[in-house]
Amino acid sequence: MSEAGSRAALPASLVLVGAGKMGGALLEGWLADGLPGTHAAVIDPNPAPAMVALCERHGVALNPAEPGEPEALVLAVKPQGLDAAAAAVAALAGPSTLVVSVLAGKTIANLKDRLPRARAVVRAMPNLPASIRRGATGAAASPETSEAQRRTAHALLSGVGLVEWLDSEDLIDAVTAVSGSGPAYVFLLAEALAAAGVAAGLPAEVADRLARQTVAGAGELLGQSAEEPGTLRQNVTSPGGTTAAALGVLMAGDGLAPLMRDAVAAAKARAEELAG
Repeated sequence: MSEAGSRAALPASLVLVGAGKMGGALLEGWLADGLPGTHAAVIDPNPAPAMVALCERHGVALNPAEPGEPEALVLAVKPQGLDAAAAAVAALAGPSTLVVSVLAGKTIANLKDRLPRARAVVRAMPNLPASIRRGATGAAASPETSEAQRRTAHALLSGVGLVEWLDSEDLIDAVTAVSGSGPAYVFLLAEALAAAGVAAGLPAEVADRLARQTVAGAGELLGQSAEEPGTLRQNVTSPGGTTAAALGVLMAGDGLAPLMRDAVAAAKARAEELAG
């Protein structure tokens, strides 16, 4: 969807429930994408000073007494806060309201149980880089969700990065294991690379700076390049050179690939357990 198309698909009225890190990132993305602040309301019993200032600056209603039934209701509270939040806003989710949830582990069925009037429900799994609008989100919609509502959900979620639509909600657990938990894997890589640099003789501060910039720079290159990751890897690997020697270890039968498969499988299994 183009930037203009995304902006056009933003809802005419929106209520955001939960204005923590993820909710705040979403709101900032919507405002940057052209959502008028007067079209939005935020419900959060303890908003941070920065959120209060953001709402004041853009004319977003903060904890209005009667927000009315919006075109879109976005749930961004912590998963353990769903029951309390749903009880407070259930009246806002009518049959024509699009409900978008970014709550980890809460299924569409969970949400419909708590919002009995809701029909169109989109369950989404964003990740930490959404906080800098570089996130990766997997999303699945209930059967009642119209194409227009899917476009609206896409516009809302793409405010913080890439959106991939899934054919089945069952795939959300795999998304959680790959992109939801994935930033931690990358941070661990930076940690391990820095530690390996220290073991090779570098001062700890130097190794840390080199590892951080290497991971960040390679990630930026990967994001901007049209080449496949494997091609980029080959481009930096000279036959018989230092990179080839290192990759011989990482690509061995007991190297990185099987470890990553096991890690993702473990994360997916845990996500399934938490979803019940």
